[in-house]
Amino acid sequence: MPSPPSQHDYAGLWWQFTRRNIESRQKGSHLEFVWPVLNPLIMLALYVLVFGYIFNGQFPARPQETRIEYALTLFTGLNILQFVNEVVGEAPRLILNTPNLVKRVVFPLELLPGAQVGGAFFRHLVSMALVFLGVLFFSDGLSWQMLWWPVVMAPLVLLTLGIAWLLSALGVFLRDLAQLTNFCSTVLLYSSAVFYPVSKVQQSLFWTVLKFNPFLHAVEQTRHVLLWREPPALQPLLYLYASGLILCFGGRWVFRKLQPHFADVL
Repeated sequence: MPSPPSQHDYAGLWWQFTRRNIESRQKGSHLEFVWPVLNPLIMLALYVLVFGYIFNGQFPARPQETRIEYALTLFTGLNILQFVNEVVGEAPRLILNTPNLVKRVVFPLELLPGAQVGGAFFRHLVSMALVFLGVLFFSDGLSWQMLWWPVVMAPLVLLTLGIAWLLSALGVFLRDLAQLTNFCSTVLLYSSAVFYPVSKVQQSLFWTVLKFNPFLHAVEQTRHVLLWREPPALQPLLYLYASGLILCFGGRWVFRKLQPHFADVL
């Protein structure tokens, strides 16, 4: 009987599937190395035009905010939710789409959600590179507060990985879950303070529910450290880490509990 893969084998398999996920998005395209940069660049230009110039939006954290700075603020939040929603949208079908791997006893199926998160995170980094360039050339420039960014991103990755494990396991048994996640992605987008400042809802009844949304805090704290030259607030950051750890370990626990039954269903 083949032996279980080692930690080195796990890392190699994860990277192999992550790279396949990244390359599959542009496979067959003549501009396969250009689209990862061109797509977010086009979207950024669209946000500048629509939300910056047509709707004349503004975030009160920067009273003298320019149209481009407003677009960067919006773009930062959208990038975070795009990363999360990409994983949420694909996770319920990950195991269903790979029945041949389910029957291979020694294959670590938990790597499939991990590779999906890895591929989505790569595309997120490409988009965030545009935010850094925008801050450098069209705003106040880079600051040492940006060093907090990995600290804010770490629990976001944990949250997303936990969701990927949870949804990919449940998706084997609940075939309609993929349809439900499309609706949940839309709800998540509008409840995470992407299009509006948090200060607009903090005094409303909605805040009693929205304040428990960890992705709202991830968006807000990312804006603080990247765009507003401020350190992250301690309480939201601790809540982010607690949510990330709970959901990550909880999602993996559910995945491992349900994994022995995957082959029976498929």
